[in-house]
Amino acid sequence: MISMLSRDSVMMKKIWIYFLMAAFVPAIITAQEEQQPTPQSDTTVESADRRAILVDVQGPIGPATMDFLVKSLEEAALRNAELLIIRLDTPGGLDASTREIVKAILNSPVPVATFVAPEGARAASAGTYILYASHIAVMSPATNVGAATPVNIIGGKPPGQQAESGGDEEDSEPAPETGDTMSRKVINDAVAYVRGLADKRGRNADWAELAVREAASITSDEALETGVIDLIAQDVGDLLEQVHGRTVEVQGRDRVLDTSSLLVEQLEPDWKSELLGVITSPTIAYLLLMIGVYGLLLEGYHPGAIVPGVVGAICLLTALYAFQMLPVNYAGFALILLGIILMIGEALAPSFGALGIGGVISLVIGSIILIDTDVPGFTVSRPLIGAIALASSLGMMALIGVAMKARQRPVVTGREQLIGAAGTALLDFENRGNVFVHSERWSAVTTTPLREGQTIVVTGIDGLTLEVRPSNG
Repeated sequence: MISMLSRDSVMMKKIWIYFLMAAFVPAIITAQEEQQPTPQSDTTVESADRRAILVDVQGPIGPATMDFLVKSLEEAALRNAELLIIRLDTPGGLDASTREIVKAILNSPVPVATFVAPEGARAASAGTYILYASHIAVMSPATNVGAATPVNIIGGKPPGQQAESGGDEEDSEPAPETGDTMSRKVINDAVAYVRGLADKRGRNADWAELAVREAASITSDEALETGVIDLIAQDVGDLLEQVHGRTVEVQGRDRVLDTSSLLVEQLEPDWKSELLGVITSPTIAYLLLMIGVYGLLLEGYHPGAIVPGVVGAICLLTALYAFQMLPVNYAGFALILLGIILMIGEALAPSFGALGIGGVISLVIGSIILIDTDVPGFTVSRPLIGAIALASSLGMMALIGVAMKARQRPVVTGREQLIGAAGTALLDFENRGNVFVHSERWSAVTTTPLREGQTIVVTGIDGLTLEVRPSNG
């Protein structure tokens, strides 16, 4: 009996063990598989480790460029890339976007090599800061770097919240040593910023300060001689060969680059970056603003049209999103709104041009000063402003013409339109009787006797009684 009980208990223990194994072993195996990569994933990681990521940056540095570069740095970190290469050719850019890019480079776990290429390219102004922030600074032959003076302070103009940090050498002039307080603050801030980058990367800080204070610009050969850059390369392949074995500091630690036999993979902007690049163009954003405003006005004048209202609302909200990423002069934005309000006032209460002309002038001035920057590529197209001003002026002239014609046109509604109207006498009467005018029966008085069916003309109105006389015709 005892042996049978012990046999049953052993059997029960085995059943529980099998049950626990069936329940938990798959879960444990699954957890281990999630924590440890499979042999295939190991191969993928190893392949990713042997990659260099290449991104092209051409044109002004703006919100779209910043978004693309920050995403590229994140993607390079996810792929565990050996190096990220920024092939740069820029005339400058916005200060806010430049600082975000520099911040991303300084905190990147992947070494960054900024390569000013191809031949004839430049790293002007904002490009200088990006070049100095990179772990490795490289230039092609026949390229130049410098002209890093913040151009928004030229002439003593106060900088905006997103003042530009760009502009080529032709647009930049040496900052005056005896400028106003705001100018000196901006210059000193830029100098301290670029000197900090130079000290971190071990590059020529004195020349960097000269590039900010006097908009100095030098060639690739001079940059190599003065310690502004690390090397000159003909192309990306030459760059990888020269940086192989170089030691760079990445997040506070020394790292030896192994760039032999790297697979170079070029990243392209995704749809979001492409869309951001389109709508953050000041000309496109301004055009969207105008379409939005006029679309909503058209919907207001013709309720129920639907399409103008929907399109206008979408364009207006998209324009406002773009403007919050651009260095907008709010005085210019207010002048645009004032101009639109004045033109609406002309339509609602015609002033024979006073409100309309003032609105067009306000719209033009506001459009010109809307974007607070002189960076190439970040200004509203002057021909577009002129076209919108011309269209608005023609619209105002047409409105004024309609108002003038309406003022001269005879009254056709109300009591006043009865004066001069023709009718017929319904019965013979000498002083008071009834007439038929405008398909209605009226009481009438006359000083001349009238016969039934005789044509009469209304000469006056007294309450609901018409004053009439015989028609001369």
